[in-house]
Amino acid sequence: MAVRPVDALIARIRATADPKRAEGSLWFFKTAPGQYGHGDQFLGLTVPQMREIARDGDALTLRDLAKLLDSPWHEERLIALLSLVRRHEKRAEERDAIYELYLSKTDRINNWDLVDASAPQIVGPHATRATLTKLARSQSLWERRIAIIATQYLIRRNEFAETLRIARILLHDEHDLIHKAVGWMLREVGKRDQEVEETFLREHAHTMPRTMLRYAIERFPEELRKSYLAARSLATGRTALPPPRARRAAVPPRTTRRR
Repeated sequence: MAVRPVDALIARIRATADPKRAEGSLWFFKTAPGQYGHGDQFLGLTVPQMREIARDGDALTLRDLAKLLDSPWHEERLIALLSLVRRHEKRAEERDAIYELYLSKTDRINNWDLVDASAPQIVGPHATRATLTKLARSQSLWERRIAIIATQYLIRRNEFAETLRIARILLHDEHDLIHKAVGWMLREVGKRDQEVEETFLREHAHTMPRTMLRYAIERFPEELRKSYLAARSLATGRTALPPPRARRAAVPPRTTRRR
């Protein structure tokens, strides 16, 4: 009797497992009681190994990949997501179904690496304003992260409005992983148009979480970074920032938009 492709893929994953590496993953992905990854289980595969195995996912059905997403093993869920990203890119006729499957399984996309490896490619091209808003206002940490990370798809197309809108919704989120995600996406906006990012920061830098701000200004010149951090520390709003002309002097001149 022929072995089903999904069973062959699972067997390959299990054969590649490394228990010692798995122990390190338990710490890295914060799986202790009370931490965001509590209860997750690991087999101990590397990311290159998982990307290679995900190529075999091309032979699986969407039902197979949905089953793999239900796995208790972190690496099997990531391989399922990497396979879905590949299919979404290659098979236009399946894109809507992949998007719907993804949204139906957000409870299984439950760590930052799972979100970051898939949300821009699968959610980004499809999500409406209403869907992103619903995700951003969710009680689920991972749905909130999906909302902001998905907008990276738009950032790469020099469309920044949705990123800034979702960032405002998440501006006072309590979780560190959302602070980092929002700051990262703001930094990505700034890499393409620094003035757009700074317009947002002049309004919000003095109240946003410090981690969010530090991620957002990571690529700025030192003096400019200090001015934003000072504005937040003093909690005096935009008046704590240097005037635009003086602030511009701290930024290296450029003739083309940063990418």
